[in-house]
Amino acid sequence: MVTVVTGAAGMLGSRLVERLRADGHDVRGVDLRPAPTVTLVGDVRDPAAMAAAAAGADALVHCAAALPSYPADEIRSIIVGGTTNVLDAAAAARVPRVVHVSSTAVYGLPTVVPTPESYPRSPVDTYSRAKAAAEEVAERHRAGGMCVAVLRPKTFLGPGRMGLFAMLFEWAEEGRNFPVLGRGDVRIQMFAVEDLVDAVVTVLGAPADAANDTYNLAAAEFGTLREDFQAVLDAAGHGKRVVSVPARPALLALKGLQSMKLSPVYGRLLHKLMADSYVSIDRARERLGFEPRQSNRDAILATYAWWRTQKTLTSTSKGRTSRDPWRQGALSAARVFF
Repeated sequence: MVTVVTGAAGMLGSRLVERLRADGHDVRGVDLRPAPTVTLVGDVRDPAAMAAAAAGADALVHCAAALPSYPADEIRSIIVGGTTNVLDAAAAARVPRVVHVSSTAVYGLPTVVPTPESYPRSPVDTYSRAKAAAEEVAERHRAGGMCVAVLRPKTFLGPGRMGLFAMLFEWAEEGRNFPVLGRGDVRIQMFAVEDLVDAVVTVLGAPADAANDTYNLAAAEFGTLREDFQAVLDAAGHGKRVVSVPARPALLALKGLQSMKLSPVYGRLLHKLMADSYVSIDRARERLGFEPRQSNRDAILATYAWWRTQKTLTSTSKGRTSRDPWRQGALSAARVFF
């Protein structure tokens, strides 16, 4: 089976390529960056490159995307323009099955938890609007007769993930307490990357009528932010604690720092940290028979264990991928208070 994977050098794409190869697939990994999992160096925004990638394929998994930290025009061109090119190429090549990796960001800041797939797309920023628009592209192709699975994972993590988690890991390793807004009792669902890979493989092998649908994907077991962050501090072994900071003043300060580009914590994330954020995974259980194996705590502790072996990566990265730590900016100075 010839399977195309875009974003094949990324955290998700590279693991998926390795898994599919192990399962006997002939995999064409596509990415801008050369890597052992990449067989075709190309940009998803290049129609000719995507046409070459899709030719003769039996399935295509679209993992390539931008991060919320990218400039707005780049987010739109990669997520919307790239998805359009990839799916147009798949349609022209008559690829029988496409898996589009989207995000629960399309819900914006939902007022219903657990949030079902039927909840309307309500994007609130450039990134979530681009993700919602890319889903509309996928749905147009589905309406035209293509089998298109749309997967909406929560924030996924595991070995290879940096981003904002690197800040928690660094402070834990240094023997510092770690702050949460307010009491830290909000429940934030995440997802292990290994479970996401399993979900993609499940969809690739599912009957067409089951695959041709939209699915939330997330951990079945998850606690509060305080509990998940405390698990990392406990693993660090310094006896430090998660400490509450007054929510409103901290929120105003973080918004101000973000507007001055002195903090990596973007607006939608700030709001997510203040309210429960979790989705229903009943549809994936019932239609695909998919059951996540790892809890939030399993995933975050596995990521921390990996990070402890990779600390030399943190100083020179440019924050272009989820494998890179975010630059803490003014937040780095705040560590002296903890």
